[in-house]
Amino acid sequence: MDDGNQPDDSTLIAQAKADPKAFGALYERYVNQIYNYVYYRTSSQADAEDLTARVFQRALQHIPRYEDRGVPFSAWLYRIAHNLVVNWHRDRKRRQIISIDDVVLTSINSQAPEAAAERREEHDLLMEAVARLPEDRQELLVLKFVERLPNAEIGVIMGRSEGAIKSLYHRTLIALRREIKKLQALAPLQDEDE
Repeated sequence: MDDGNQPDDSTLIAQAKADPKAFGALYERYVNQIYNYVYYRTSSQADAEDLTARVFQRALQHIPRYEDRGVPFSAWLYRIAHNLVVNWHRDRKRRQIISIDDVVLTSINSQAPEAAAERREEHDLLMEAVARLPEDRQELLVLKFVERLPNAEIGVIMGRSEGAIKSLYHRTLIALRREIKKLQALAPLQDEDE
């Protein structure tokens, strides 16, 4: 994120350790990323705002003990966010569902109506298949395709090794294909009921 004029994370962290008011620069740098991550994991604007605020409160509280371990500072923030989101889901005792309209935006303006309808059906099918996956696999897909994070950083966030993330990603794609096939097999049956 360093554009030559902005201090790097390590400088900002050192300043925040010395003066908590300096933490604001780290907040400004990462608040949108963390909010997006939390929003995609909760599908609720109000809860995402609340949890994002809690992420940065917790980070500010613990910044004096923060140690650079060779991974980006953002990975530490994502890990805090991950823990809060897991607790949020546990408290609500419900499975998290990714909002179909918010995850993948498709442009159908220039398509013929038939093609647009077909794309929308494919989109809905994909999002329904994703929603059927276990929560950790949904999280992996959000971090990989929405946040566009590398496997190493995803591993830090999810508390797994980079190799474990690669393996989980491979298994997730296989499971996603399987879910899509199941849903496609059900579609003709649902059409007959209508």
